[in-house]
Amino acid sequence: MRAEIAYTPEVQAAKKAGKAIVALESTIITHGMPFPQNVETAKHVENAVRAEGAVPATIAVIDGVINIGLSEDVLDDLAQRKGVAKLSRADFAACLASGGTGATTVAATMIAARLAGIEVFATGGIGGVHKGAETSFDISADLQELATTPVTVVAAGAKAILDIPKTLEVLETLGVPVIAFGQDQFPAFWSRQSGLPAPLRVDSAVEVANMHRLRSEMSLSGGQLVANPVPEEDELSAKYLEPLIKQATGEAEQLGLTGKGVTPFLLQRLYELTNGKSLETNIALVLNNARLAAQIAKALT
Repeated sequence: MRAEIAYTPEVQAAKKAGKAIVALESTIITHGMPFPQNVETAKHVENAVRAEGAVPATIAVIDGVINIGLSEDVLDDLAQRKGVAKLSRADFAACLASGGTGATTVAATMIAARLAGIEVFATGGIGGVHKGAETSFDISADLQELATTPVTVVAAGAKAILDIPKTLEVLETLGVPVIAFGQDQFPAFWSRQSGLPAPLRVDSAVEVANMHRLRSEMSLSGGQLVANPVPEEDELSAKYLEPLIKQATGEAEQLGLTGKGVTPFLLQRLYELTNGKSLETNIALVLNNARLAAQIAKALT
């Protein structure tokens, strides 16, 4: 039994012509934003990639088939479906084997991108080490995937709801290059500054592309994380968010939430506690990441 992969005509033509392609995840559509903002944002992100001269490939599993690129009808349907699985490395193959439908997390999108020969992926923020992980051991599979799968991931850092210092420590242990774009500090998703220095810094897409090529030539396993800060005019300060994140995290603990249910709950509560500001910033940072990812993909071609 083999994994079936379906390409949209746009992506198929780009592959044949050797054009730059940027992978995009689908959990932001099914688990990250409410309808209709989710489908509107997905389309804006795809258009941002096109505006930079690359081709977007939003990835999802639809009825047991890995879709590399989603048609407008499929995207609209996915944005409104109920009970869509949230796929990571552990359950990716199970969803395919059962003919299920699932949205891809960072880890699953990286896997699918590698299968499709796509080297650059834009997302919002990566998963990481959750607060209290020293007792819960709640660590996202995204980190291990970055150490395993040779895809360059552009994100606005790790999600601010996480334990960012521990996330950086794990990435260092796994040998993942963590590269801040255009600044010395590691960004914190909605905020430009985390208070933590980034291990590496670059100031151009060409530099990132050169690093990607050299890692391949040296047979170094895994990808690299490009931490792209949210535009200054769109950010929410860490000082403003800190008490709200603490409140939302406390509520999640009281409800006994664990595993995959934690992040969607926290993002939804912060949307409510910020009166929608967190969603506006989320949209802005994803668009910003898509533009940079397209520039890196073009430099690679």
